[in-house]
Amino acid sequence: MTPSEVKGHQQAVRVGQAARFALAGIRVFNGGLALIAPGVIIGRFDEQPGDSAATYALRMFGVRTVLLGVDLAALSGEPLRRALGQAVIIHGTDTATAAALGVSGRVRPRTAIPLTLISLTNTALAITAYLAARRDEK
Repeated sequence: MTPSEVKGHQQAVRVGQAARFALAGIRVFNGGLALIAPGVIIGRFDEQPGDSAATYALRMFGVRTVLLGVDLAALSGEPLRRALGQAVIIHGTDTATAAALGVSGRVRPRTAIPLTLISLTNTALAITAYLAARRDEK
């Protein structure tokens, strides 16, 4: 590798690591919020928080989301690359679901648009971190 190739590789790895830790932080924060205060998230959908199936579901997925975030922050090597590959699938699916809910009219545009953009940002972070990890292994 030439010095400029090495520098480019190092920059890509740094950007990938920043994306990885940003996504880990987002997951831990949102998962923790879903676990501890699901009513906040339910309120974002203009629904009334209460003792409902949505509360149960948010707490259930909140735990998983926190654990997935911790994995992104703590893992290395092949387990990290696997977790990053799964992150692309998870967040890509989230983005498609949020967009479909908006397009179908099941969620109001003023809710669906920001949800889709947030999910798209998470997907972009996941892809960036995954590609950097793949590049780092070469």
